[in-house]
Amino acid sequence: MTDQNLPKTALKISTLNDLAKLADYSLMDSLNRDPDSTSHGLDYEPRQVFSGHYVPVNPTKIENPEYIAHSKTFFNELGFADELAQTPEFMQMFTGDLSQVPTPMSKLGWATGYALSIYGTEYIQQCPFQTGNGYGDGRAVSVLEAVINNQRWEMQLKGGGKTPYCRGADGRAVLRSSIREFLAQEHMHALGVPTSRSLSLYVSKTQTVQRPWFSKGSMSQNPDRMISEPVAISTRVAPSFLRVGQIELFARRARINEHTISMQELEQIVQHVIDREYKDVIDTHSSNPEKIIELARQFQTRLTSMIANWIRVGFCQGNFNSDNCAVGGFTLDYGPFGFCDVYDPHYQSWTGGGQHFAFMNQGNAAQKNYGMFCSALRVLLDSHPEHLQILNEIENEFSKVLDTQMNKMWLAKLGLNPLTNETDELAFNELLTELQTLMQHTPVDYTLFFRELSSIPNDIEPLKKSFYAQQDNKEIDTHWTAWLEKWKSLLSSNETKSATPRTNEQISKQMKLVNPKYILREWFLVPAYEQAAKGDYTLIHELQDVMTNPYDEQAKEIEDKYYRLKPSKYFEVAGVSFVSCSS
Repeated sequence: MTDQNLPKTALKISTLNDLAKLADYSLMDSLNRDPDSTSHGLDYEPRQVFSGHYVPVNPTKIENPEYIAHSKTFFNELGFADELAQTPEFMQMFTGDLSQVPTPMSKLGWATGYALSIYGTEYIQQCPFQTGNGYGDGRAVSVLEAVINNQRWEMQLKGGGKTPYCRGADGRAVLRSSIREFLAQEHMHALGVPTSRSLSLYVSKTQTVQRPWFSKGSMSQNPDRMISEPVAISTRVAPSFLRVGQIELFARRARINEHTISMQELEQIVQHVIDREYKDVIDTHSSNPEKIIELARQFQTRLTSMIANWIRVGFCQGNFNSDNCAVGGFTLDYGPFGFCDVYDPHYQSWTGGGQHFAFMNQGNAAQKNYGMFCSALRVLLDSHPEHLQILNEIENEFSKVLDTQMNKMWLAKLGLNPLTNETDELAFNELLTELQTLMQHTPVDYTLFFRELSSIPNDIEPLKKSFYAQQDNKEIDTHWTAWLEKWKSLLSSNETKSATPRTNEQISKQMKLVNPKYILREWFLVPAYEQAAKGDYTLIHELQDVMTNPYDEQAKEIEDKYYRLKPSKYFEVAGVSFVSCSS
Protein backbone atom coordinates (compact mmCIF):
# COMPACT_ATOMS: atom_id res chain seq x y z
CA MET A 1 0.00 0.00 0.00
CA THR A 2 1.50 3.35 -0.99
CA ASP A 3 1.38 6.35 1.29
CA GLN A 4 -0.73 8.24 -1.23
CA ASN A 5 -3.49 5.62 -0.98
CA LEU A 6 -3.57 5.54 2.80
CA PRO A 7 -6.48 7.15 4.66
CA LYS A 8 -6.21 10.76 5.74
CA THR A 9 -6.70 11.66 9.37
CA ALA A 10 -9.84 13.43 10.56
CA LEU A 11 -9.53 16.90 12.04
CA LYS A 12 -8.97 15.46 15.52
CA ILE A 13 -7.70 12.10 16.70
CA SER A 14 -9.44 11.82 20.04
CA THR A 15 -9.12 8.12 20.85
CA LEU A 16 -6.67 5.29 20.34
CA ASN A 17 -9.25 3.73 18.00
CA ASP A 18 -8.98 6.83 15.80
CA LEU A 19 -5.20 6.45 15.68
CA ALA A 20 -5.43 2.71 15.00
CA LYS A 21 -7.19 3.36 11.70
CA LEU A 22 -4.02 5.07 10.45
CA ALA A 23 -1.62 2.24 11.38
CA ASP A 24 0.55 0.94 8.55
CA TYR A 25 3.67 -1.10 9.35
CA SER A 26 5.86 -0.68 6.29
CA LEU A 27 9.04 -1.95 7.97
CA MET A 28 7.54 -5.16 9.30
CA ASP A 29 5.45 -5.66 6.17
CA SER A 30 8.22 -5.19 3.62
CA LEU A 31 11.44 -6.26 5.37
CA ASN A 32 12.66 -9.53 6.84
CA ARG A 33 11.93 -10.70 10.34
CA ASP A 34 14.79 -12.37 12.22
CA PRO A 35 14.21 -16.08 11.50
CA ASP A 36 15.29 -17.00 15.03
CA SER A 37 12.78 -14.63 16.67
CA THR A 38 9.80 -15.74 18.72
CA SER A 39 6.15 -15.35 17.77
CA HIS A 40 5.23 -13.81 21.14
CA GLY A 41 8.03 -11.24 21.31
CA LEU A 42 9.31 -12.32 24.73
CA ASP A 43 12.87 -11.99 23.50
CA TYR A 44 14.76 -10.28 26.29
CA GLU A 45 18.09 -12.06 26.72
CA PRO A 46 21.22 -10.88 24.87
CA ARG A 47 21.83 -13.04 21.81
CA GLN A 48 23.34 -12.88 18.37
CA VAL A 49 21.01 -11.86 15.55
CA PHE A 50 22.49 -13.24 12.34
CA SER A 51 19.99 -12.08 9.74
CA GLY A 52 16.71 -10.28 9.26
CA HIS A 53 16.04 -6.55 9.44
CA TYR A 54 14.14 -6.52 12.73
CA VAL A 55 13.29 -8.57 15.79
CA PRO A 56 9.68 -8.59 17.04
CA VAL A 57 9.76 -7.54 20.70
CA ASN A 58 7.00 -7.15 23.23
CA PRO A 59 7.89 -3.98 25.19
CA THR A 60 7.94 -4.22 28.97
CA LYS A 61 5.44 -1.90 30.62
CA ILE A 62 6.42 0.35 33.51
CA GLU A 63 4.62 -0.02 36.84
CA ASN A 64 1.98 2.47 38.00
CA PRO A 65 2.55 5.04 35.26
CA GLU A 66 1.85 8.72 35.78
CA TYR A 67 1.46 11.38 33.11
CA ILE A 68 4.07 14.14 33.09
CA ALA A 69 3.75 15.93 29.77
CA HIS A 70 3.04 15.72 26.07
CA SER A 71 4.11 17.96 23.21
CA LYS A 72 1.15 20.24 22.58
CA THR A 73 2.85 21.55 19.46
CA PHE A 74 3.36 18.12 17.98
CA PHE A 75 -0.07 16.89 19.03
CA ASN A 76 -1.56 19.82 17.17
CA GLU A 77 0.50 19.05 14.06
CA LEU A 78 -0.65 15.43 14.16
CA GLY A 79 -4.28 16.36 14.78
CA PHE A 80 -4.26 14.70 18.22
CA ALA A 81 -6.59 16.06 20.88
CA ASP A 82 -4.58 17.16 23.92
CA GLU A 83 -6.86 15.07 26.14
CA LEU A 84 -5.68 11.92 24.33
CA ALA A 85 -2.36 11.90 26.22
CA GLN A 86 -4.10 11.19 29.53
CA THR A 87 -6.64 8.62 28.36
CA PRO A 88 -6.08 5.16 29.89
CA GLU A 89 -5.77 3.48 26.48
CA PHE A 90 -3.14 5.90 25.18
CA MET A 91 -1.17 5.81 28.42
CA GLN A 92 -1.27 2.02 28.46
CA MET A 93 0.19 1.77 24.96
CA PHE A 94 2.84 4.44 25.37
CA THR A 95 4.03 3.11 28.71
CA GLY A 96 4.80 -0.27 27.16
CA ASP A 97 1.62 -2.36 27.33
CA LEU A 98 0.41 -3.35 23.84
CA SER A 99 -1.85 -6.16 25.01
CA GLN A 100 -5.08 -4.19 24.54
CA VAL A 101 -4.33 -2.07 21.47
CA PRO A 102 -7.20 -1.96 18.96
CA THR A 103 -7.07 -3.65 15.55
CA PRO A 104 -5.21 -3.23 13.20
CA MET A 105 -2.46 -2.11 15.57
CA SER A 106 0.25 -4.68 16.23
CA LYS A 107 0.50 -6.21 19.67
CA LEU A 108 4.22 -6.60 19.06
CA GLY A 109 6.83 -3.91 18.76
CA TRP A 110 10.20 -4.28 17.08
CA ALA A 111 13.87 -3.59 17.58
CA THR A 112 16.62 -3.34 14.98
CA GLY A 113 20.30 -4.21 14.82
CA TYR A 114 23.05 -1.99 13.47
CA ALA A 115 26.80 -1.68 13.31
CA LEU A 116 28.87 0.79 15.29
CA SER A 117 31.47 3.03 13.73
CA ILE A 118 33.28 5.61 15.83
CA TYR A 119 34.82 8.37 13.76
CA GLY A 120 35.10 6.18 10.68
CA THR A 121 36.31 2.95 12.31
CA GLU A 122 33.96 0.02 12.83
CA TYR A 123 33.98 -1.53 16.30
CA ILE A 124 32.65 -4.87 17.51
CA GLN A 125 34.06 -4.80 21.07
CA GLN A 126 30.80 -3.30 22.37
CA CYS A 127 29.01 -6.42 21.19
CA PRO A 128 29.15 -9.06 23.96
CA PHE A 129 29.86 -11.75 21.36
CA GLN A 130 32.75 -9.89 19.71
CA THR A 131 31.08 -10.40 16.34
CA GLY A 132 28.96 -7.27 15.90
CA ASN A 133 25.81 -9.39 15.72
CA GLY A 134 24.55 -8.33 19.12
CA TYR A 135 24.58 -4.57 18.71
CA GLY A 136 21.36 -2.58 18.18
CA ASP A 137 18.30 -1.16 19.93
CA GLY A 138 18.99 -2.13 23.53
CA ARG A 139 16.21 -0.13 25.18
CA ALA A 140 14.31 1.44 22.28
CA VAL A 141 11.24 -0.44 21.06
CA SER A 142 9.17 0.84 18.14
CA VAL A 143 5.47 0.29 18.68
CA LEU A 144 3.68 1.99 15.80
CA GLU A 145 3.98 3.13 12.21
CA ALA A 146 1.16 5.35 11.03
CA VAL A 147 0.48 7.68 8.15
CA ILE A 148 -1.03 10.90 9.46
CA ASN A 149 -1.89 13.74 7.08
CA ASN A 150 0.07 11.94 4.33
CA GLN A 151 3.22 11.81 6.47
CA ARG A 152 4.55 8.49 7.73
CA TRP A 153 5.67 8.47 11.37
CA GLU A 154 7.35 5.80 13.47
CA MET A 155 6.76 5.93 17.21
CA GLN A 156 9.40 4.47 19.48
CA LEU A 157 9.47 3.94 23.24
CA LYS A 158 12.77 5.07 24.76
CA GLY A 159 13.18 2.88 27.82
CA GLY A 160 10.67 0.28 26.60
CA GLY A 161 12.47 -2.64 28.20
CA LYS A 162 14.94 -5.32 27.19
CA THR A 163 15.56 -6.53 23.66
CA PRO A 164 18.06 -9.09 22.31
CA TYR A 165 20.42 -6.13 21.86
CA CYS A 166 20.33 -5.03 25.51
CA ARG A 167 23.85 -6.39 26.18
CA GLY A 168 22.92 -7.32 29.72
CA ALA A 169 21.42 -3.95 30.67
CA ASP A 170 17.92 -3.43 32.09
CA GLY A 171 16.36 -1.78 29.03
CA ARG A 172 15.13 1.17 31.04
CA ALA A 173 15.47 4.93 30.80
CA VAL A 174 15.42 7.08 33.91
CA LEU A 175 13.36 10.20 34.52
CA ARG A 176 16.37 12.52 34.34
CA SER A 177 17.47 11.50 30.84
CA SER A 178 13.89 11.18 29.63
CA ILE A 179 13.11 14.78 30.59
CA ARG A 180 16.25 15.99 28.82
CA GLU A 181 15.36 14.20 25.59
CA PHE A 182 11.68 15.07 25.74
CA LEU A 183 12.38 18.81 26.08
CA ALA A 184 15.38 18.89 23.74
CA GLN A 185 13.66 17.36 20.72
CA GLU A 186 10.81 19.87 20.68
CA HIS A 187 13.23 22.72 21.43
CA MET A 188 15.39 21.75 18.46
CA HIS A 189 12.32 21.59 16.22
CA ALA A 190 11.33 25.08 17.35
CA LEU A 191 14.87 26.26 16.59
CA GLY A 192 14.42 25.04 13.01
CA VAL A 193 16.90 22.16 13.31
CA PRO A 194 15.95 18.83 11.67
CA THR A 195 15.20 16.41 14.52
CA SER A 196 13.19 13.52 15.84
CA ARG A 197 10.16 14.69 17.82
CA SER A 198 8.71 14.16 21.29
CA LEU A 199 5.22 12.78 21.76
CA SER A 200 4.69 11.95 25.43
CA LEU A 201 6.45 11.43 28.75
CA TYR A 202 5.35 9.16 31.59
CA VAL A 203 7.02 8.06 34.82
CA SER A 204 6.51 5.09 37.12
CA LYS A 205 5.33 6.10 40.58
CA THR A 206 6.88 2.99 42.15
CA GLN A 207 9.60 1.54 39.91
CA THR A 208 13.24 2.62 40.18
CA VAL A 209 16.60 1.49 38.85
CA GLN A 210 20.18 2.06 39.93
CA ARG A 211 22.35 4.35 37.83
CA PRO A 212 25.87 5.79 38.23
CA TRP A 213 25.77 9.54 38.77
CA PHE A 214 27.67 12.41 40.32
CA SER A 215 27.65 13.55 43.93
CA LYS A 216 26.20 17.02 44.53
CA GLY A 217 28.80 19.62 43.62
CA SER A 218 31.26 17.01 42.34
CA MET A 219 33.88 18.01 39.81
CA SER A 220 34.74 14.41 38.97
CA GLN A 221 34.88 13.52 35.28
CA ASN A 222 33.18 10.19 36.01
CA PRO A 223 30.13 9.32 38.12
CA ASP A 224 31.24 8.59 41.67
CA ARG A 225 28.19 6.90 43.17
CA MET A 226 25.12 4.81 42.40
CA ILE A 227 21.72 6.43 42.83
CA SER A 228 18.16 5.16 42.64
CA GLU A 229 16.17 6.91 39.91
CA PRO A 230 12.54 6.66 38.77
CA VAL A 231 11.88 4.71 35.59
CA ALA A 232 10.30 6.67 32.74
CA ILE A 233 9.27 6.18 29.13
CA SER A 234 9.36 8.91 26.53
CA THR A 235 8.02 8.34 23.04
CA ARG A 236 10.13 9.76 20.26
CA VAL A 237 8.78 10.06 16.73
CA ALA A 238 10.43 10.31 13.30
CA PRO A 239 9.71 9.38 9.69
CA SER A 240 11.98 6.42 10.44
CA PHE A 241 14.74 5.46 12.85
CA LEU A 242 16.99 4.12 10.10
CA ARG A 243 20.65 4.86 10.78
CA VAL A 244 23.94 4.77 8.94
CA GLY A 245 24.88 1.93 11.27
CA GLN A 246 22.06 -0.22 9.88
CA ILE A 247 23.27 0.18 6.30
CA GLU A 248 26.79 -0.64 7.51
CA LEU A 249 25.63 -3.83 9.22
CA PHE A 250 23.97 -5.26 6.11
CA ALA A 251 26.83 -4.14 3.88
CA ARG A 252 29.33 -5.93 6.13
CA ARG A 253 27.32 -9.13 5.88
CA ALA A 254 26.95 -8.78 2.10
CA ARG A 255 30.62 -7.97 1.64
CA ILE A 256 31.68 -11.29 3.18
CA ASN A 257 28.63 -13.22 1.97
CA GLU A 258 27.77 -14.04 5.57
CA HIS A 259 24.57 -15.90 4.65
CA THR A 260 22.67 -16.83 1.52
CA ILE A 261 20.48 -13.71 1.34
CA SER A 262 22.91 -11.15 2.75
CA MET A 263 23.12 -9.18 -0.51
CA GLN A 264 19.35 -9.26 -0.89
CA GLU A 265 18.89 -7.90 2.65
CA LEU A 266 21.27 -5.03 1.91
CA GLU A 267 19.35 -4.19 -1.26
CA GLN A 268 16.08 -4.31 0.69
CA ILE A 269 17.19 -2.01 3.50
CA VAL A 270 18.61 0.57 1.07
CA GLN A 271 15.38 0.54 -0.95
CA HIS A 272 13.46 0.91 2.31
CA VAL A 273 15.54 3.97 3.20
CA ILE A 274 14.63 5.51 -0.15
CA ASP A 275 10.94 4.70 0.31
CA ARG A 276 10.81 6.03 3.86
CA GLU A 277 13.03 9.10 3.66
CA TYR A 278 13.60 10.12 0.03
CA LYS A 279 10.69 9.01 -2.11
CA ASP A 280 9.75 12.63 -2.85
CA VAL A 281 13.20 13.45 -4.32
CA ILE A 282 14.33 10.16 -5.90
CA ASP A 283 12.70 9.06 -9.16
CA THR A 284 11.08 5.66 -8.63
CA HIS A 285 11.56 4.89 -12.33
CA SER A 286 15.34 5.26 -12.14
CA SER A 287 17.62 2.24 -12.22
CA ASN A 288 18.86 0.95 -8.86
CA PRO A 289 22.40 2.35 -9.38
CA GLU A 290 20.91 5.75 -10.23
CA LYS A 291 18.77 5.64 -7.09
CA ILE A 292 21.82 4.84 -4.98
CA ILE A 293 23.75 7.76 -6.45
CA GLU A 294 20.89 10.16 -5.82
CA LEU A 295 20.48 8.79 -2.28
CA ALA A 296 24.14 9.59 -1.57
CA ARG A 297 23.77 13.09 -3.00
CA GLN A 298 20.55 13.89 -1.12
CA PHE A 299 21.84 12.52 2.19
CA GLN A 300 24.99 14.60 1.85
CA THR A 301 22.88 17.74 1.42
CA ARG A 302 20.73 16.97 4.46
CA LEU A 303 23.64 15.92 6.66
CA THR A 304 25.73 19.01 5.96
CA SER A 305 22.70 21.27 6.42
CA MET A 306 22.00 19.65 9.79
CA ILE A 307 25.59 20.23 10.96
CA ALA A 308 25.40 23.90 9.94
CA ASN A 309 22.19 24.20 11.95
CA TRP A 310 23.83 22.57 14.98
CA ILE A 311 26.60 25.16 14.88
CA ARG A 312 24.09 27.96 14.28
CA VAL A 313 22.27 27.29 17.57
CA GLY A 314 25.28 26.17 19.64
CA PHE A 315 24.30 22.49 19.85
CA CYS A 316 26.86 19.73 20.46
CA GLN A 317 25.60 16.18 19.95
CA GLY A 318 28.45 14.75 22.01
CA ASN A 319 28.45 11.18 20.65
CA PHE A 320 28.05 11.34 16.88
CA ASN A 321 28.78 7.71 16.01
CA SER A 322 27.29 6.08 12.91
CA ASP A 323 24.59 4.42 15.01
CA ASN A 324 23.48 7.89 16.13
CA CYS A 325 23.45 9.27 12.58
CA ALA A 326 19.97 9.12 11.03
CA VAL A 327 19.96 8.37 7.29
CA GLY A 328 17.08 10.84 7.04
CA GLY A 329 19.51 13.62 7.90
CA PHE A 330 17.99 14.77 11.20
CA THR A 331 19.17 14.87 14.81
CA LEU A 332 18.48 11.50 16.35
CA ASP A 333 20.24 10.87 19.62
CA TYR A 334 19.87 13.01 22.75
CA GLY A 335 22.10 11.20 25.20
CA PRO A 336 25.15 13.31 26.14
CA PHE A 337 24.11 16.42 24.22
CA GLY A 338 24.65 19.99 25.34
CA PHE A 339 24.29 23.62 24.26
CA CYS A 340 27.28 25.96 24.46
CA ASP A 341 27.22 28.57 27.17
CA VAL A 342 30.72 29.99 26.71
CA TYR A 343 31.82 29.86 23.09
CA ASP A 344 34.50 27.20 22.83
CA PRO A 345 35.29 25.36 19.58
CA HIS A 346 36.47 22.43 21.74
CA TYR A 347 33.29 22.30 23.83
CA GLN A 348 32.23 18.73 24.50
CA SER A 349 29.38 17.90 26.85
CA TRP A 350 30.26 14.23 27.30
CA THR A 351 33.25 13.33 29.47
CA GLY A 352 33.93 10.24 27.33
CA GLY A 353 33.42 11.86 23.94
CA GLY A 354 36.87 13.12 23.11
CA GLN A 355 37.74 16.09 20.93
CA HIS A 356 36.66 14.36 17.73
CA PHE A 357 33.03 15.05 18.73
CA ALA A 358 33.69 18.58 20.00
CA PHE A 359 31.43 21.48 18.97
CA MET A 360 33.33 22.82 15.96
CA ASN A 361 34.57 19.35 14.98
CA GLN A 362 31.10 18.00 14.32
CA GLY A 363 31.46 18.53 10.58
CA ASN A 364 34.47 16.19 10.58
CA ALA A 365 32.52 13.60 12.55
CA ALA A 366 29.68 13.87 10.04
CA GLN A 367 32.13 13.36 7.19
CA LYS A 368 33.41 10.17 8.85
CA ASN A 369 29.85 8.85 9.16
CA TYR A 370 29.15 9.79 5.58
CA GLY A 371 32.28 7.94 4.48
CA MET A 372 31.01 4.77 6.18
CA PHE A 373 27.65 5.24 4.48
CA CYS A 374 29.31 5.48 1.05
CA SER A 375 31.45 2.43 1.80
CA ALA A 376 28.27 0.48 2.48
CA LEU A 377 26.65 1.66 -0.76
CA ARG A 378 29.70 0.62 -2.79
CA VAL A 379 28.86 -3.01 -2.14
CA LEU A 380 25.76 -2.55 -4.30
CA LEU A 381 27.73 -0.87 -7.12
CA ASP A 382 30.56 -3.36 -7.56
CA SER A 383 29.33 -4.33 -11.03
CA HIS A 384 28.68 -0.71 -12.05
CA PRO A 385 32.11 0.98 -12.32
CA GLU A 386 30.72 4.17 -13.85
CA HIS A 387 28.36 4.68 -10.91
CA LEU A 388 31.13 3.80 -8.45
CA GLN A 389 33.16 6.63 -9.93
CA ILE A 390 30.26 9.05 -9.50
CA LEU A 391 29.79 7.93 -5.90
CA ASN A 392 33.48 8.53 -5.21
CA GLU A 393 33.21 12.02 -6.68
CA ILE A 394 30.16 12.81 -4.54
CA GLU A 395 31.93 11.59 -1.40
CA ASN A 396 34.97 13.70 -2.21
CA GLU A 397 32.73 16.77 -2.45
CA PHE A 398 31.64 16.49 1.19
CA SER A 399 34.03 19.12 2.54
CA LYS A 400 33.12 21.57 -0.20
CA VAL A 401 29.38 21.07 0.35
CA LEU A 402 29.81 21.44 4.12
CA ASP A 403 31.85 24.63 3.67
CA THR A 404 29.08 26.06 1.48
CA GLN A 405 26.45 25.24 4.11
CA MET A 406 28.57 26.66 6.91
CA ASN A 407 29.31 29.82 4.95
CA LYS A 408 25.60 30.31 4.27
CA MET A 409 24.88 29.83 7.98
CA TRP A 410 27.52 32.33 9.15
CA LEU A 411 26.31 34.91 6.65
CA ALA A 412 22.78 34.56 8.03
CA LYS A 413 23.94 34.83 11.64
CA LEU A 414 25.78 38.03 10.75
CA GLY A 415 22.89 39.48 8.75
CA LEU A 416 24.65 39.42 5.39
CA ASN A 417 23.30 38.66 1.94
CA PRO A 418 25.18 36.18 -0.30
CA LEU A 419 28.50 37.69 -1.33
CA THR A 420 29.01 38.64 -4.96
CA ASN A 421 32.75 39.00 -5.43
CA GLU A 422 36.08 37.68 -4.21
CA THR A 423 36.98 40.90 -2.39
CA ASP A 424 33.87 40.72 -0.24
CA GLU A 425 34.47 37.00 0.41
CA LEU A 426 37.99 37.71 1.62
CA ALA A 427 36.71 40.53 3.84
CA PHE A 428 34.00 38.27 5.25
CA ASN A 429 36.40 35.40 5.96
CA GLU A 430 38.75 37.80 7.75
CA LEU A 431 35.83 39.24 9.73
CA LEU A 432 34.60 35.78 10.76
CA THR A 433 38.05 34.53 11.77
CA GLU A 434 38.62 37.65 13.85
CA LEU A 435 35.20 37.26 15.47
CA GLN A 436 35.77 33.65 16.46
CA THR A 437 39.15 34.56 17.93
CA LEU A 438 37.65 37.45 19.92
CA MET A 439 34.74 35.33 21.17
CA GLN A 440 37.13 32.69 22.45
CA HIS A 441 39.61 35.15 23.93
CA THR A 442 37.11 37.38 25.77
CA PRO A 443 35.20 34.90 26.41
CA VAL A 444 31.55 35.38 25.41
CA ASP A 445 28.25 33.58 25.77
CA TYR A 446 27.51 32.18 22.30
CA THR A 447 23.72 32.69 22.35
CA LEU A 448 23.65 36.05 24.12
CA PHE A 449 26.33 37.51 21.88
CA PHE A 450 24.58 36.81 18.59
CA ARG A 451 21.21 37.84 19.95
CA GLU A 452 22.59 41.18 21.13
CA LEU A 453 24.41 41.63 17.82
CA SER A 454 21.08 41.08 16.06
CA SER A 455 19.92 44.47 17.34
CA ILE A 456 22.80 46.07 15.38
CA PRO A 457 24.08 48.10 18.34
CA ASN A 458 25.74 51.49 17.93
CA ASP A 459 28.59 50.49 20.22
CA ILE A 460 29.84 47.43 22.10
CA GLU A 461 28.01 48.09 25.38
CA PRO A 462 25.04 45.80 24.55
CA LEU A 463 27.48 43.09 23.39
CA LYS A 464 29.18 43.21 26.77
CA LYS A 465 26.07 41.62 28.27
CA SER A 466 27.46 38.41 26.76
CA PHE A 467 30.98 38.82 28.18
CA TYR A 468 31.90 36.47 31.02
CA ALA A 469 34.83 38.68 32.01
CA GLN A 470 32.84 41.74 33.07
CA GLN A 471 35.72 43.87 34.35
CA ASP A 472 36.87 46.81 32.21
CA ASN A 473 39.58 45.85 29.78
CA LYS A 474 40.43 48.67 27.41
CA GLU A 475 42.49 46.46 25.11
CA ILE A 476 39.62 43.99 24.62
CA ASP A 477 37.14 46.85 24.22
CA THR A 478 39.33 48.39 21.52
CA HIS A 479 39.45 45.10 19.57
CA TRP A 480 35.69 44.66 19.84
CA THR A 481 35.00 48.24 18.77
CA ALA A 482 37.19 47.80 15.71
CA TRP A 483 35.49 44.54 14.84
CA LEU A 484 32.00 46.04 15.24
CA GLU A 485 32.89 48.91 12.92
CA LYS A 486 34.31 46.49 10.36
CA TRP A 487 31.15 44.36 10.51
CA LYS A 488 28.83 47.34 10.12
CA SER A 489 30.90 48.60 7.20
CA LEU A 490 30.61 45.24 5.44
CA LEU A 491 26.91 45.16 6.26
CA SER A 492 26.41 48.56 4.66
CA SER A 493 28.48 47.68 1.61
CA ASN A 494 26.61 44.39 1.27
CA GLU A 495 23.26 46.18 1.21
CA THR A 496 24.28 48.76 -1.40
CA LYS A 497 24.99 45.90 -3.81
CA SER A 498 21.58 44.32 -3.22
CA ALA A 499 18.73 44.74 -5.70
CA THR A 500 16.40 45.33 -2.74
CA PRO A 501 18.38 46.97 0.06
CA ARG A 502 17.11 46.37 3.59
CA THR A 503 16.86 48.84 6.45
CA ASN A 504 18.67 48.11 9.69
CA GLU A 505 15.31 47.24 11.22
CA GLN A 506 14.71 44.63 8.51
CA ILE A 507 18.20 43.18 8.88
CA SER A 508 17.75 43.01 12.65
CA LYS A 509 14.42 41.23 12.30
CA GLN A 510 15.92 38.62 9.97
CA MET A 511 18.93 38.09 12.23
CA LYS A 512 16.63 37.44 15.17
CA LEU A 513 15.00 34.64 13.18
CA VAL A 514 18.30 32.72 13.03
CA ASN A 515 19.88 33.79 16.35
CA PRO A 516 17.70 32.45 19.16
CA LYS A 517 17.15 34.26 22.42
CA TYR A 518 16.53 31.15 24.54
CA ILE A 519 18.57 27.96 24.60
CA LEU A 520 17.98 24.81 26.66
CA ARG A 521 21.02 25.09 28.87
CA GLU A 522 21.94 22.23 31.20
CA TRP A 523 21.63 24.39 34.31
CA PHE A 524 17.97 24.97 33.39
CA LEU A 525 17.40 21.23 33.05
CA VAL A 526 18.93 20.16 36.36
CA PRO A 527 16.36 21.82 38.66
CA ALA A 528 13.56 20.62 36.34
CA TYR A 529 14.46 16.96 36.69
CA GLU A 530 15.36 17.31 40.37
CA GLN A 531 11.88 18.72 41.08
CA ALA A 532 10.27 16.10 38.85
CA ALA A 533 11.87 13.33 40.90
CA LYS A 534 9.80 14.69 43.81
CA GLY A 535 6.61 14.73 41.74
CA ASP A 536 6.68 18.43 40.84
CA TYR A 537 6.49 18.96 37.06
CA THR A 538 6.04 22.73 37.11
CA LEU A 539 9.48 23.55 35.71
CA ILE A 540 9.12 20.98 32.93
CA HIS A 541 5.96 22.70 31.73
CA GLU A 542 7.56 26.12 32.05
CA LEU A 543 10.57 25.04 30.02
CA GLN A 544 8.22 23.57 27.41
CA ASP A 545 6.53 26.94 27.01
CA VAL A 546 9.74 28.96 26.88
CA MET A 547 11.85 26.64 24.76
CA THR A 548 9.25 26.03 22.08
CA ASN A 549 9.32 29.79 21.39
CA PRO A 550 13.08 30.34 21.39
CA TYR A 551 13.15 33.33 19.02
CA ASP A 552 10.35 35.31 20.65
CA GLU A 553 10.58 38.15 23.11
CA GLN A 554 8.88 36.89 26.26
CA ALA A 555 7.76 38.31 29.59
CA LYS A 556 10.34 40.17 31.65
CA GLU A 557 10.33 37.56 34.42
CA ILE A 558 11.09 34.89 31.78
CA GLU A 559 13.86 37.00 30.29
CA ASP A 560 15.42 37.63 33.71
CA LYS A 561 15.33 33.91 34.46
CA TYR A 562 16.40 32.37 31.15
CA TYR A 563 18.27 35.06 29.20
CA ARG A 564 21.43 35.41 31.24
CA LEU A 565 25.00 34.31 31.65
CA LYS A 566 25.82 30.98 33.22
CA PRO A 567 26.44 31.57 36.95
CA SER A 568 30.04 31.03 37.99
CA LYS A 569 29.02 28.46 40.63
CA TYR A 570 28.07 26.00 37.86
CA PHE A 571 31.39 26.04 36.02
CA GLU A 572 33.24 22.70 36.16
CA VAL A 573 30.42 21.10 38.16
CA ALA A 574 29.65 17.51 37.12
CA GLY A 575 26.13 16.95 35.82
CA VAL A 576 25.86 20.62 34.88
CA SER A 577 28.96 21.61 32.93
CA PHE A 578 29.48 18.07 31.66
CA VAL A 579 27.60 14.78 31.75
CA SER A 580 28.24 11.06 31.44
CA CYS A 581 26.95 8.81 28.67
CA SER A 582 24.19 7.57 30.97
CA SER A 583 22.75 11.09 30.86
